[in-house]
Amino acid sequence: MTEQGVVEDGHHLAKGEVQAYLHQLGVPDLPPRSVPFDPGNDPVNVISHLGQSGHLMAALKLSMTCWQVAAPEATAAKIAAARDSDVPLVAGGATFEIAVQHDRLQSYFELCAAIGIDCIEAGEGFTELATTPAETTTLAARHGLEVQFELGRKHEGVFTGDRISELVDQGKEWLDAGAVRLVVEARESAQAIGLFDESGTYQEDMAELLVDGLGLPQLCFESPTKASQFALLEHLGPDVFLSNIRLDELLRVEIFRRGMHADSYGDPLLGSWALGDDSSDRNHA
Repeated sequence: MTEQGVVEDGHHLAKGEVQAYLHQLGVPDLPPRSVPFDPGNDPVNVISHLGQSGHLMAALKLSMTCWQVAAPEATAAKIAAARDSDVPLVAGGATFEIAVQHDRLQSYFELCAAIGIDCIEAGEGFTELATTPAETTTLAARHGLEVQFELGRKHEGVFTGDRISELVDQGKEWLDAGAVRLVVEARESAQAIGLFDESGTYQEDMAELLVDGLGLPQLCFESPTKASQFALLEHLGPDVFLSNIRLDELLRVEIFRRGMHADSYGDPLLGSWALGDDSSDRNHA
């Protein structure tokens, strides 16, 4: 390859040609189900990844409060690139929690709307929630913002069955108030937090309680590590929403999701096309 998208004979590599080949194999077409996060990457890096993988992103999360202390021009460049790639933007939950604690939720929503953010993440990860689901979603809607809510606290450790029951009730309240999705806490380690025990092992039984109580389409699971990403996909299948994925790991997640990775090829949930399963043909009909 002599330059981007051009092979040595001068032929431009077209997306349609690649898709046609994947269809010949039987690889299914999948809608975006991954939400990578930006914990303060430089704009050039973020813009490059949007160009490469924006079509695979359900959204891009501006994580933590980093975007509020970065140079405004840098944040604006990222937001513009996301808009050019038709990738919705989500503001991470820490900014919401701080705004609520300081009685600045109105100002925070005004800021998010003004700079082009589409959705804010609400939660009580490290503070006590001082606003109701209905109050939050109503105020957000006035500013043209959607709301997602994060289930779980950042320092509470591994979920128990009783805790899952509480989170299901809380999640239903937020969904009834108009939240578009519920995000399951895993921080940046996926270890000794939420659905992952002290060794980082994924607790399938706890995940099933959440899915049974709230429904898979309403849930998005933080999965910041390779082990957490693969475990969730192997258990819940290709339709599961995953978030907090590093930008440089997104393509690996997506080939695993499609059964194109060495560890998911032929998997009954992810790679049935490799076994000649006729169900893969229906994805192209």
